[in-house]
Amino acid sequence: MKPTTSHQAKPKARIPTSFSVHIADELRLYDAHLRDVRGLATSTRKGRLHVVGLLLQEKFKGRAIEIGKLHPDDIRQFLAAQQNGKQSASYSSHLAATLRSYLRYRATCGDQVGKLTAVILNPVHWKLASLPRALNPEQVERLLSSISTARRWPKRGYAIVRCALDMGLRAGEIAHLMISDIDWRAGIVTLRGTKSLRQDVLPLPMETGQALADYLQHERPSTNHPAIFVRKMAGQEQPITSAAIQKLIKRACRRIGLPHSSAHALRHTVACRLVENGSSLKEVADLLRHRSLNTALIYAKLDTPKLAAVALPWPGSKS
Repeated sequence: MKPTTSHQAKPKARIPTSFSVHIADELRLYDAHLRDVRGLATSTRKGRLHVVGLLLQEKFKGRAIEIGKLHPDDIRQFLAAQQNGKQSASYSSHLAATLRSYLRYRATCGDQVGKLTAVILNPVHWKLASLPRALNPEQVERLLSSISTARRWPKRGYAIVRCALDMGLRAGEIAHLMISDIDWRAGIVTLRGTKSLRQDVLPLPMETGQALADYLQHERPSTNHPAIFVRKMAGQEQPITSAAIQKLIKRACRRIGLPHSSAHALRHTVACRLVENGSSLKEVADLLRHRSLNTALIYAKLDTPKLAAVALPWPGSKS
């Protein structure tokens, strides 16, 4: 994988129309910060804007935003209300991370937010407690067979699933693929719509390339649009969205009764296959384009032969 700098601007996240003008203006500024400084994907930013918008609406609905008038109790009450009926650790972590992110942004604007940040507690969440949700080889074959024989757009669906299964692409990265991103002669793909502020160059596996070529030649609508995956909406040609890709994969998995139906499960499947074939965690992190090696640590639990070699004897057992 060859990282290079990318100057391609990510699209703005949509601001819900239910928020007042003052809140919408604030969210646009925060979105620009998340996009240009943090380099976050549109879908991630959208989730954060929603949470921050709800917080601001509780305190500043219909009036100008003054962060100095936010009190620690306002933060506590908001967290309690949002977690009511949604007690999962991942949702609590999302709330805490979002509020911290927003308050850090406000600190860069000159606001004093130390007392507000102090009341945002880390929820108990064992990050590496579970095994990654991946498909086994038999389930992969069933998924590929099912989606290639679908009644609508089978070649498109097959190419999309292969991009996720063979290269570990995220839904947003698949949606942002352009025809010009593929170098057929060199057998490489340039990813520009990534989560980080850079572009990555990945090898194009033969089966993935064949699936893409089959779709482009035999099923893709006749169009001059530069995106690989194009669909018609209201008579206009538009690139497929990451939400549509996630929905396509989820429906295909559920249709054949697979236990894991998220698009992210296909990325886990790639990583698990690599570890089982002897790849290092560094190689897994490189392929999945993790910015930190710690993100790939969950896959260490899959390398059971190496783990067994370093396992300590159980107390009281014969060593």
